[in-house]
Amino acid sequence: QVQLVESEGGLVQPGGSLRLSCAASGFTFSTYTMSWYRQVPGKERELVASISEAGGSTSYTDSVKGRFTISRDNAKNTVYLQMNSLKPEDTAVYYCAGSLGSYSYWGQGTQVTVSS
Repeated sequence: QVQLVESEGGLVQPGGSLRLSCAASGFTFSTYTMSWYRQVPGKERELVASISEAGGSTSYTDSVKGRFTISRDNAKNTVYLQMNSLKPEDTAVYYCAGSLGSYSYWGQGTQVTVSS
């Protein structure tokens, strides 16, 4: 059974930091590109960051470049998203996802709220 389980998000003050993790099981994690997406009500889901199978290549949407870092530990079947200098516009439900060709798996999502 495939599972992607995100850590709890939470409420963070502007300028603060938060690290999300996503633990995977039920598929060969090290062969999948892993990504983080986010979504706010009324808007399309947005790709935030992706990391290649071995972790050697990463990409980010422009709005988070220099603030967010995606990483993975294939020994632990876990992908991370370190979020620094958080802004109110980062408020969203964050999802992790794994993709390999036509296969994709999604986590259940975790709420991140940036507010004073």
